[in-house]
Amino acid sequence: MKHSIFRTIAAAALALSATAALATDKVTYLFPAPDFLPAFAPFQLAKGKGYFDAAGLDVTFQVGKGGADVATQVALGNADLGGGIGDTPIIVRANGLKIKGVGLLGGRGLTQLAWRAESGITGPADLKGRSIGVLSFQDTTYYNLLGVLASVGLSKDDVDIQAVGPGGIIQLSIAGKLDALSGVPEWIAAIEGAGVKMEQIPVDSVFPAMAQAIIASDATIAERPEVVRGFVQAVLKAIGDINADSAQAAKDYVSFVPQHSGKEAQVEGILRAYSTLIYPESENQPLGAFDPARIAEVQKFYLDAGIVRTAVPVEDLYTNAFVK
Repeated sequence: MKHSIFRTIAAAALALSATAALATDKVTYLFPAPDFLPAFAPFQLAKGKGYFDAAGLDVTFQVGKGGADVATQVALGNADLGGGIGDTPIIVRANGLKIKGVGLLGGRGLTQLAWRAESGITGPADLKGRSIGVLSFQDTTYYNLLGVLASVGLSKDDVDIQAVGPGGIIQLSIAGKLDALSGVPEWIAAIEGAGVKMEQIPVDSVFPAMAQAIIASDATIAERPEVVRGFVQAVLKAIGDINADSAQAAKDYVSFVPQHSGKEAQVEGILRAYSTLIYPESENQPLGAFDPARIAEVQKFYLDAGIVRTAVPVEDLYTNAFVK
């Protein structure tokens, strides 16, 4: 009896010790833009609903200075993981930054092509001579726009591309000073919220654009694989919540991110857009996984367009090991 009690106590102590050890896995995640943006809702939900805790991760969010800065900080080990787009490794690994995509947040592209309904634009071929807003000239919204233009035989010289940042895109579109934009669902929602009717198509309907991606350095992947796996799985679980019930996910998200207090209906619309336009899986690309054929196609376009000068082996740009 005494030995049984001792064994029970020892087992309990061991379990507590293991839990404590897991809880000490500190992880810094670097966002490329302010962390309260609805685009990052899966991360806030994963943290607020305890999914990171359940994986034994103590996650701290920080904000970088754009995608290039995030990639640099992750490659240098100043952040454990970071956010980018599926094509980010194509661009930065060619410059010697040894990072890979470890989780792709959707089987569709993040970027949407949108235009004012009153503009007379009906699709990409009508963009000639039009003013189009992008985040910056070193951003995926710009690169994806070049792909869209090329699909209809146009180049950047055939249009007026303006790099004006997210606020500028929204305000100039509302004012009628931009005919179209290459951007994300929440920008379009903000413009429509001001009473401007917009039309849109997913960029990946004409160019193999990709969704947001979680990136990690080769060193972190090799040295802390279970941390990477736990983080990726927690975020994918949160995406599952959004897909299952966007209305409830919006309420939960707003409770965790008070900047959106009172805007539950708008946030629900944005999350529903992500659920229908970006997160869906495909037969060859389950949620979280990268499609090597799509990566290869994007890299070829970037090479041909002079966006990158060196091709990188596709297998060096991603791993699906953490989403299975």
